[in-house]
Amino acid sequence: MAQLQLDGLWVVPTGHAWHKARDLSKAQHRIAMAKLAFADLPNVRIDARETLRNGPTYTVDTLRELHAEHPGATLFLVIGDDQARAIHTWHDWKAVVQIAIICVAAREDSAGIAPRFVPPAGLEQRFLQLSSPVLSVSATDIRARVAAGQGIAPLVSEAVARYIADHHLYQSA
Repeated sequence: MAQLQLDGLWVVPTGHAWHKARDLSKAQHRIAMAKLAFADLPNVRIDARETLRNGPTYTVDTLRELHAEHPGATLFLVIGDDQARAIHTWHDWKAVVQIAIICVAAREDSAGIAPRFVPPAGLEQRFLQLSSPVLSVSATDIRARVAAGQGIAPLVSEAVARYIADHHLYQSA
């Protein structure tokens, strides 16, 4: 938030992820974990709008709604560079890039390399590389660790780890 000089941060758990082959955790759990993860940060709002939509949810629709609700605001969309590299596959991706400045967080790939994202030609000014530590962990890794009975601290906060355990999330059958 400091790096981008944000007045506020909206965390938007996805609704029906059209691009995911697997079923997501129930929306109520994703919302609860987001609230726990961001509880100590001022000016953060957990926004459940996507989980309330019927059918597939698209980032562009959420950005359009936020733009209409905050007409003078500059919107920033923070994503990992794995998603940035795939942005051309997103629904109406060119509109996403026009509505929001895409802020890209570095992330290691499966080989442990952090390749630098290169924005599409002509759109460089709509992308911003964040100065942040390179993350090697993913939600997939966390779910796999839980399923294998391994600990997930410090990958998630203590409150989120407790919530996952209390609700038996991601455990193998």
